[in-house]
Amino acid sequence: MIALLLAATLPPPAAAGITFRAGKIERRLAQGLADRTTRRPVRITDPVRLASISKLAVALAALRLVERRMLDLDRDVANYLGWRLRNPAFPDVPVTLRQLLSHTSGVRDAAGYVMALDDDLAARLADPRAWDDRHGSGHFAYANLNYALVAAVMEGASGTRFDRLMQTELFVPLGIAGCFNWSGCPAGAAQRAVVLYRASGEIAADNLRGRTPPCPGLPARDGSCDLARYRLTRSSGFFSPQGGMRLAPVGLARLGMAIARPGYLSRATLTQLAQPVWRYNGANGETEGGFYCAYGLGVMFTAAATQRVECRDDPVGDGKTRIGHAGEAYGLRSGLWVDRATGKGVAFYTTAVADDAPVGRSAYTVREEAMAARVLRAR
Repeated sequence: MIALLLAATLPPPAAAGITFRAGKIERRLAQGLADRTTRRPVRITDPVRLASISKLAVALAALRLVERRMLDLDRDVANYLGWRLRNPAFPDVPVTLRQLLSHTSGVRDAAGYVMALDDDLAARLADPRAWDDRHGSGHFAYANLNYALVAAVMEGASGTRFDRLMQTELFVPLGIAGCFNWSGCPAGAAQRAVVLYRASGEIAADNLRGRTPPCPGLPARDGSCDLARYRLTRSSGFFSPQGGMRLAPVGLARLGMAIARPGYLSRATLTQLAQPVWRYNGANGETEGGFYCAYGLGVMFTAAATQRVECRDDPVGDGKTRIGHAGEAYGLRSGLWVDRATGKGVAFYTTAVADDAPVGRSAYTVREEAMAARVLRAR
């Protein structure tokens, strides 16, 4: 009861969204405060930590490298990493980029995926807890550690540090002012950061007070943040490729436009992107209550991708199949969903959502469903 009374006295949570079609923004919505201390209202140009939509962004950059034949979706990724990567329970089965992008690699998060500057990704993957020892590859289980590996594979293929690679391969080509863990974001971006609050009102992340963080990740155990210690293919988790992207809704809409029609990626690649790598058949993966029922190369699929009754994967609620991704972290819920048949998409986030927030008619929370509907009808 006390928590409910406290929540009722807090300012409206920051929330923003955009609808787009044919490369143009149609509608936009922004409400609430980006910073409750300064009473700064939120704008659709304010960068925010969008959580797991970061995975879609990383996948798009990886596919761009595939188009240039710097990467191969079905090659043993150990060839790019420079170190052996195998599930200890299946030592003769190679791990591929396709499997990592689609969460069908057998990698799990039980060994942890948050990495400091002096952590070693190879050592993390040597821990048997980082693997599914029963199913191996092909069985879907959502795991953040997959995307630390995708980032490492990209580094090995390009010889470029992950944060810089995302600038040259994604943000700059698309004209987006984005970054990972604030590394590479434009000057002044920190002054417009959306502070993330929990439902209780507690600050959860990005209370920057107008200053870029001194370290773009967790410092080493001795407290230092000397990036000269960064090692390609071994330190990539430092930049949080699984969820550390900072991007405004206007930039998120541009990501949606990039998967809606050819341009950034070729028509052939977009056709491949629109095909699930994995579909739930009742026994071949973990749906987390019907939230995941089909997954592709860094994209989730909503509605009609599978007809199984267990699937409750339609946050918009109109039965149309969309591709994109959802995000959840630090009280934020976000979504980017594109109807490739019409080219229309919706990009949004809402903050201060409780971890145990009630779900709606789908496996998504009531807040997410309401936000998607609100943005779609905004003027």
